[in-house]
Amino acid sequence: MLKKFTIRTSQRDEMLDITNYVQEVVNEANMEEGIAVVYCPHTTAGITINENADPDVKRDMMRRFAEVYPWEHKLDRHAEGNTAAHMKASTVGASQHVIVTGGRLLLGTWQGIYFCEYDGPRQRTFFVKVIKG
Repeated sequence: MLKKFTIRTSQRDEMLDITNYVQEVVNEANMEEGIAVVYCPHTTAGITINENADPDVKRDMMRRFAEVYPWEHKLDRHAEGNTAAHMKASTVGASQHVIVTGGRLLLGTWQGIYFCEYDGPRQRTFFVKVIKG
């Protein structure tokens, strides 16, 4: 089963918790055991798994990415001016996979799945593919 989701981001740099969207696909597929793959088809956004208990983790990550990849750099040549967004997305990656067991995503106590926006605000899509087994 493959499902496409459309979301709207509200900031240039933002992490949106999409864990419930992924679990929804697992539920719809009536899947007890398998793998869920979450994929982002954008070059300036990505998917990561990280802590979802303390909001300071997201804020710290966004701040540190901004330090490592400043939005404006005198040597950047990309005409759109969003080289930093491309760098952040490449660092985070375009996809994540999660084991499903007992009908639930096998995430750690503090983990969540995030859509990471680095060139917003925009309307974005991501895909969830569940594979039984």
